[in-house]
Amino acid sequence: MSALAAVPPLTWARVATAWRFEPGVVAVAAVLGGGYAAGVRRCPGRPRSRSWCAAVAVVLLLVVGCSFLGVYSDVLFWVRAAQNILLLMVVPMLLAAAAPLTLLAATMPAGARRWCSRVLHSRPAVWATLPPVVSLVLVVPILVLYLSPLYEQTLRSAAVSAAAGTALVLSGFVYFWTRFRIDPVPRAGSHLVTLAITIVEMIGDAVLGLVVWLGPLIAVGFYAALGRQWGPDLRTDQVLGAGVLWAGGDVVGLPFIGVVVARMAREDEAHGRRVDAELDRASAAADAESDAESDNESDNGSEAVPSRLWWEDDPQLADRFRRPLP
Repeated sequence: MSALAAVPPLTWARVATAWRFEPGVVAVAAVLGGGYAAGVRRCPGRPRSRSWCAAVAVVLLLVVGCSFLGVYSDVLFWVRAAQNILLLMVVPMLLAAAAPLTLLAATMPAGARRWCSRVLHSRPAVWATLPPVVSLVLVVPILVLYLSPLYEQTLRSAAVSAAAGTALVLSGFVYFWTRFRIDPVPRAGSHLVTLAITIVEMIGDAVLGLVVWLGPLIAVGFYAALGRQWGPDLRTDQVLGAGVLWAGGDVVGLPFIGVVVARMAREDEAHGRRVDAELDRASAAADAESDAESDNESDNGSEAVPSRLWWEDDPQLADRFRRPLP
């Protein structure tokens, strides 16, 4: 406790210069970054954007644990709130965009890859990744953290803090992995459902922010015992943290929505190309069959009767060939 009380006031200069060496955070970042880099070397040709997302996620993890965010996380409520939002929303979103499961599968033996595929598409996995379930996986941990005594325990114990941070990253990754669908997922959900859920979750962030803002002081015994003589008072500090929780979730939701919309547009375009190719093949086969029938009827001296294909009666597909409906 005395060491925390001796932490100097947070200034704009210390935002850039206050750093600490956190062995656990550095080890996790090294394993994630090194493992991903090794996979990329074994599987060249992957999109560079995925590697950049992985690199930014690793760097951001180091920033969360070793920069001023780590130095002042046990002293200021709003700094801990910024940490938790980054661990729950930003780091997992970048990791999911890096498609680590696809990279891992490409480096696994064929037998292990088949076994993982069976587990991934099993009925329990499908049920566990339904949109309402993964939404709860994202929302519940942050609610439990702030609305239970767990928050104060993360301030008093480094082990509890590390476990809580790991849980936030994992829960966020499960959500973004199933919503982005860049890596294989147990079930292919609708992007429109994802957009609807995102809007609901943004409302949930607002609710948590309001509860923290207007509710009683959290971990007041711990913060009061620090005897901090600088910076905002306990109530103002918690109000600032409530704003970080509220605005942080909404700000992260905007690029997430952009990625989902972009993926939805690409999937629709790819589906349109597949439909066009199928219709072209069907049209070529029908024309060949029609020519053959015309030749046979000409040989028999009878008049050819034009035939209609199934897609000519479809109001959406008929326009592709500019043939009017009957």
